[in-house]
Amino acid sequence: MHELAVTESLLNIAVQHASQAGAVRVTQLNLVIGQLASIVDDSVQFYWDMISEGTICAGAGLHFERRPATLKCLDCDQSYALDGELTDCPNCHSVRIKVMTGEEFFVESIEIEAASDLAQATA
Repeated sequence: MHELAVTESLLNIAVQHASQAGAVRVTQLNLVIGQLASIVDDSVQFYWDMISEGTICAGAGLHFERRPATLKCLDCDQSYALDGELTDCPNCHSVRIKVMTGEEFFVESIEIEAASDLAQATA
């Protein structure tokens, strides 16, 4: 259920930045989500459709880019990509590992329609 709070934060970020840019409408949010982030795309989309209604973001699409997780062994310094569940180091089998990437969740970009775009389209 934390996706509701996450989605509310996304909406606040989008509205704030779009307003600062003089947007009349947000058309798309491009999101980056790491493989290990506990974010469910479908849930975020469901809440987005519901809470963005009546805002500058109504009807905006969400694009989810999933990024793979990479780990680093703290014993042998081996870096490796995660292929599913957390595993030990494929080189030395140590369980002393550090997550290097894969936990991120952020708005990479916001696509907007500006007032000038509308003026050009009607000219």
